Amino acid sequence: MENSSAISCPSTPRWNSERPFLTGRFHQETKTTSRFFDTKGYSVDSLSLGSEKAIGCYNAAVQELVVIDDLLSAMVGIQGRYISIKRAHGKEDNFTFQVDASMDLALQELAKRVFPLCESFMLINQFVESRSQFKNGLVNHAFAAALRALLLDYQAMVAQLEHQFRLGRLSLQGLWFYCQPMMGSMQALSNVIQRASANNFAGSAVLNLLQSQAKAMAGDNGVRSLLEKMAECASNAYLGILERWVYEGVIDDPYGEFFIAENKSLQKESLTHDYDAKYWTQRYSLKDGIPSFLANISGTILTTGKYLNVMRECGHHVQVPQSENSKLMSFGSNHRYLECIKSAYDFASSELLNLIKEKYDLMGKLRSIKHYLLLDQLDEISVEKLQSLLDLALRTTAAATDPCHEDLTCCVETSSLLKKLGTLTDGEKSRNVPDDNDVEEPVSITGLETFSLNYKIRWPLSIVISKNSLTKYQLIFRFLFHCKHVDRQLCGAWQAHQGVRALNMRGTAISRSSLLCRSMLKFINNLLHYLTFEVIEPNWHVMHNRLQTAKSIDEVIQHHDFFLDKCLRGCLLLLPEFLKKVERLKSLCLQYAAATQWLISSSIDIPSLVESDGSLVSEKPKQSKSRRPYQPLKLSSSNRTVADSILKFEREFNAELQSLGPILNSSSKAEPYLTHLSKCILGIGNEQ
Repeated sequence: MENSSAISCPSTPRWNSERPFLTGRFHQETKTTSRFFDTKGYSVDSLSLGSEKAIGCYNAAVQELVVIDDLLSAMVGIQGRYISIKRAHGKEDNFTFQVDASMDLALQELAKRVFPLCESFMLINQFVESRSQFKNGLVNHAFAAALRALLLDYQAMVAQLEHQFRLGRLSLQGLWFYCQPMMGSMQALSNVIQRASANNFAGSAVLNLLQSQAKAMAGDNGVRSLLEKMAECASNAYLGILERWVYEGVIDDPYGEFFIAENKSLQKESLTHDYDAKYWTQRYSLKDGIPSFLANISGTILTTGKYLNVMRECGHHVQVPQSENSKLMSFGSNHRYLECIKSAYDFASSELLNLIKEKYDLMGKLRSIKHYLLLDQLDEISVEKLQSLLDLALRTTAAATDPCHEDLTCCVETSSLLKKLGTLTDGEKSRNVPDDNDVEEPVSITGLETFSLNYKIRWPLSIVISKNSLTKYQLIFRFLFHCKHVDRQLCGAWQAHQGVRALNMRGTAISRSSLLCRSMLKFINNLLHYLTFEVIEPNWHVMHNRLQTAKSIDEVIQHHDFFLDKCLRGCLLLLPEFLKKVERLKSLCLQYAAATQWLISSSIDIPSLVESDGSLVSEKPKQSKSRRPYQPLKLSSSNRTVADSILKFEREFNAELQSLGPILNSSSKAEPYLTHLSKCILGIGNEQ
């Protein structure tokens, strides 16, 4: 992961690089005189070494002393008399060591064996110097500090070798022998920092690089242990960020190294206003470059901090209990850090779940929504009052006992149910519902078709009952409410038929109208029974039981969304072809119910209900019927027109009803619960 340029950080002062005595590189840029003193009978003065004299002019013993002195300087990055450092122009990390060509060949070979150690020191030292700047992040700072401590040990070793050299006890072979323990470690570290520098690694990328290199060096226990130690030291700063997140829900990440990103533009208020609100899923999200030792538990880490953030947004300040054993100080092989993270998750999850269930009464709110939007007990509220004054209807009925009834408001949609369904964007809906252009908007829609209820949902319940969820509730409500309205209208028509039942209507258009009214009532009652008792109620009880055993708020959201999706599918709102047929059938039922009074009054000449001798028909039809049971009723002259109208309604209703058969049969293969509905509805048409 590259260091993000969008993160603002303090700049390194210019004097830190411009003043050479502060950078540690001044000694690398200046040629120094020899540090020889009297050794084995030789002194610097007696040797009279100078740059104008090649080393090959001296015998092998003197050359060895000069080479050891230059190598000790080269091991700390200082150029010697006969060992020079050649740097590539413009490349700070590209340099080579060269020896005087006149040097004894055996000494040259021994000296060249030590050069990789010298190069490793210079690379590591330069990396420490550059990565200590603010812009490189906390992980690089910690890694550079660990390398600096290692270099102190290395420099102590060089000082001890120099001390032995001054005592005349160090040969070139001895120098090579004593360098062996550090050779492999320094070489492995130089390989790591070269890759880190070339790719400008920061944060988790550095940790992953150290871990992968440690695994690659499994055959060398010393090098592997060193790299693991480096990874542990470099991760301390990262684990500090992680600890604040899983214990407090705070992202303390000044350099953008943490694998969790916060999108501050997403606000919790969007959950109640935006149908496609991304707050819960994208306010905090995982970035690329997750440390390998946290990859399997990254989702748990993200969720833990999110839960703590929700509680803080509610003003419920809570912090995961900490102890010495719960400190995230390392990610060793004992995997104790995983147990700490799991404990933090369990605590945050249970605290938030209890907060939403107990303080904010989630189940009470869901029961209230079901009561109103899913028409759980619609008969308690007058439909007429709902249309005129919802608030009065709520306060004058048993709904007043609901503590959440004041959160209920009414609204009028601007589009039909079919059109509104086209706005659903969930995966299953997009597969089954055509585009908006394919949905025909009715020429005119009535107020009852656009009437809907709204519900005020406040934080943090809006996490579970978001605008998306509430929209699905409203879609189901509109469908149920209109079906209930059709049922009431048909009940009124049925009562009108019962008013003339005592009259002898056998063989007339009214008797046929009565049969048609009964068929329509049976259709709408079967549909309502199916929607209520075979879809909503069973799924509600399943959701209710699952919510009682939910372990986290994400499980609550999952169960609630699953309930709504099941209800949408079960209520056939995801089958637009079927829904169009049902809407057509309901429209025929309403037209028939509205025409019932005219059909009856036109079929019966009510003002002419008199005896042939001019006396009125008895006000007690049952007694008159008992005296003259077969007396024919005086029918209106427009009876033929009425009969034609009733037959037209009957033909259209039966045709639409039968057309549902193929749709239900094909859909029941994928949705078996439609089989029973198909039998009930098709049975109505067969009865006629």
